[in-house]
Amino acid sequence: MLKSLFNWKVLLNLVVAIGIFVGLVWLTFRWLEYHTNHGQEIPVPNIVNKSVHDAVKILDDTGLEYEVDSANYDPKYRPFQVLQVYPAPGSRVKDGRTITLKVNPRTWAPIAVPNVINKYSGLAFQRLDQVGLKIGDTIYEPSIQKDALLRILYKGNAVNPGTRLPRFSTIDVVVGSGPMRNISIPNVVGLTVKEARAVIARSMFEVGLVDHEDGGKDESDIIYYQDPASGDVRDQGMQIDLWASKKTPAELRAKVEQLNSIYRMKVDTSLPPVRYEEVHSEPSYDAPVVPASAPKRETPKPEVPKTETPKPQTTTSKPAGQNTEKPKTSTTTPSAGSTAKPAASATTQQPAQKPKKAKVQID
Repeated sequence: MLKSLFNWKVLLNLVVAIGIFVGLVWLTFRWLEYHTNHGQEIPVPNIVNKSVHDAVKILDDTGLEYEVDSANYDPKYRPFQVLQVYPAPGSRVKDGRTITLKVNPRTWAPIAVPNVINKYSGLAFQRLDQVGLKIGDTIYEPSIQKDALLRILYKGNAVNPGTRLPRFSTIDVVVGSGPMRNISIPNVVGLTVKEARAVIARSMFEVGLVDHEDGGKDESDIIYYQDPASGDVRDQGMQIDLWASKKTPAELRAKVEQLNSIYRMKVDTSLPPVRYEEVHSEPSYDAPVVPASAPKRETPKPEVPKTETPKPQTTTSKPAGQNTEKPKTSTTTPSAGSTAKPAASATTQQPAQKPKKAKVQID
């Protein structure tokens, strides 16, 4: 078996196989050198802070491929200015290598308008500011949605949520100021249901119940009755109920009278005149109850004595031997509250005397 292994034919085949293998390896490396331009490297030119048009022209002349990527807009740099290069300038790369350029865009990247319609204005303004939209004018419009954001305007045109606008764009907003008061209700009797809907919407009301006489939903039916009636005043956003039929209102007079008896009830709001009478009431006081055993003590009110000037009296002379009587003064104790009067002499004429002060004795 060893003799067969060292046979010259076997050794020849082995040598040929090794030669073919070495030749294939050598050819592979030569092909790789040719395909990858081994030993041929190109330095990356410095194109930072140049405009993208100049940078692209330089890379084309150098034989390098490129791709442009937009960075976030920075107002400190010029639009379309090259901000960054990868690989870095000065690096040596193969011919045909792709160079990535970071370029400052012309303006801010567009953003989507958030869905803030019919939201409270305070929260809506905060959301718009977060995404980078500036609020310009605030327009107030009568609406039942008070303080709600109704529309967003950009350059005078309404925009829907999701519309992409440049960042930091100025927008106008329409906010509800509350419903209008005392609006006259329009007359839609005789119109079709479709026409009545348009008239009611223009008058800032809403369509409520629509009762079709035949039970259908034909918008061409004629309105023969409405509630509230035309000419009444209501607030904005109130609903108007409609009754429609294919017949004319004149043909449905009985039905109209029946509805009037239900929805046009007359209420007597007159009131009798009110009479106002003045009532004088005097406060009553109850006398304190005094026990029967306790003696009643009365404190008389002091009275100022009246001073009277007695008249002089003329006396006639009596015969000798008779005593002359002097005027007597009453010593009787006067009763409470009384004053004593002085008595004048009847025999002799004496000058007027001043009355004495009355003595008041209190039991």
